[in-house]
This record gives sequence, C-alpha cells and structure tokens, in this order.
Amino acid sequence: MIKKKVLVTGGAGFVGSHLCDRLLKEGNEVVCLDNYFTGQKQNIVHLLNNPFFELIRHDVTMPFFIEVDEIYNLACPASPIHYQYNAIKTMKTSVMGAINMLGLAKRIKAKILQASTSEVYGDPQIHPQTESYWGHVNPIGERSCYDEGKRSAETLFVNYHKQNNVKIKIIRIFNTYGPRMHPHDGRVVSNFIVQALQSEDITIYGDGQQTRSFQYVDDLIEGMTRMMASPDNFTGPVNIGNPNEFTILQLAELVIELTNSKSKIVRMPLPPDDPTQRQPNIDLAKKELDWEPKIQLREGLIKTIDYFASII
Repeated sequence: MIKKKVLVTGGAGFVGSHLCDRLLKEGNEVVCLDNYFTGQKQNIVHLLNNPFFELIRHDVTMPFFIEVDEIYNLACPASPIHYQYNAIKTMKTSVMGAINMLGLAKRIKAKILQASTSEVYGDPQIHPQTESYWGHVNPIGERSCYDEGKRSAETLFVNYHKQNNVKIKIIRIFNTYGPRMHPHDGRVVSNFIVQALQSEDITIYGDGQQTRSFQYVDDLIEGMTRMMASPDNFTGPVNIGNPNEFTILQLAELVIELTNSKSKIVRMPLPPDDPTQRQPNIDLAKKELDWEPKIQLREGLIKTIDYFASII
C-alpha cells in the first residue's frame, strides 16, 4: 500500500468529512480545505489529533498551491437553501473552483476527481437517467446557479483532459443522506427526520408522488474511491446513486414509523423547477467500477436517525 497525499476540497462538509475518514483509514495523508460556508469544523474535529490530517481554511475561488498526488474536488454548497442563498457565489465556486483545482492538478500532475451531480440532468425527460443523457435544464431558473455551475465544471474537466492531459474523473452524485448532514440544509431526508424527532408537521411539497433515489453516504464514498482508483482511460462521467426509487410520501411515512413520531403530514405548493423524477441508471458503475450500493433505505435511515437524535 503506497501512502498518498490527498487534497479534499470541501473536506469539512457532510460528504467530504466521510471521505477524509476513509482516506485516513486507508493510510493516506489528507489535506482538508474548507471555507466553512456550509462545512462545519465539528464534522472533522475528531481528526484534528491525527498527525496525517491537515486542516486549511481556504476558499477554492482563490488559487491554492500544494504538492499532492490526488485531488477530490467537492467544494460547493449542495442543498437548495444554501446554494440559492448566494447564487453568484455558488456559480463561482463551481466554475472558478474547477479552474483553480484543474490548474493545480495540471502543474503538479495530480489526478483529480470532480463531484458532479444528478442535477446536471435537470427535470429529466428520460427515466432512469443514463450518463449519455444531456439533460433538461432551465439555465435561468431558481436552481440554475447550481445546475449550470456543475455542468460548466464538467466541461472544464473534459477540456483540461483533452488539451493538457490532466488525469480526470467525473462522478454524478444522486441524493445522498447519512450522519453529519446539516440539520437545516433543507434536504428532504434531514428535513423529515428533524421534523419527526421534534414531533412537528412533516411538510411535503405538491402531492408527494415525485420520486427520489436515496443513497447512504458510505456507498457514495466507496464509489468515489473506486472511481479515483480506476484506470486513467476511464474518465466518466459515471452515475453514483441508489437506483431504488421511492415517492416523497413513502419516505415521510417510513421516517414517521422509524422515529415513532406523532408528526402529521401536511402539503405545501411545489417549488419551481423541482424535478418530478430522479433515478440513476448505474450499469456503467457496475461494469467499470464493480460498484453498487449495499445499504438500503430502512437500514440507512435508522443510522441517520440515531445521529440526528444525538445532536438535537
């Protein structure tokens, strides 16, 4: 096992902190970069005494210089509440962050992975979504700062690879949940769990028949590390998500059951550009990475509920 030096941007975030855990467990040296816009120091405080972990406060929209072997580019607010709070900043993080990290990777000849998103498919007109689908995205809508930022980042990655031979990897992450989610990030799993644990009404937008596919964070981290370790000629993009589809109403009912909550379900109007369906086709990940999710919704929700119960 060769000890690598790995840079994780957004390393104090929900997904980034789990990735730092995994990389350290595998015997690597990890540099965690975060500006704490949505990341939280408490997510990585348990790592601060590890001599092979380094924490740097930095914004990826500014250039950064370091010598590493691999870069995981995760920095970007990922929930609608956070990415719509400052739409220009969100777009800058995706685009300038990608330019800065790709420039770094080019200079130091590091391999770099982009955490892209299922949002590049927009409100999809094909179902489930394969990587060859170009998407159905509103470039001037409420969510476009995130959707188009991530689409632009993919463009930059592909062109740095073609023009400058940068070793790139692109994954498209579908709805992910688990411990260390921000309790007020507005995402459906954390919303429902927090509401249920506090016996508040559970808010469903629209009729609750819109579907999502939920993957547990450990499955995502496994997919990420397999993608980084895959042969250089496989650049992606590749979908990393759980193909089991649930309606939002089914999710709400399951959360109420698992928390033994007295919460009632109430309905609110559907926000603009909210996708009606989201489900990954993961045939490519199975074929190229020998990856598929292992943790299904009930098991993952129990672990996530335990976490939220401990912090609320």
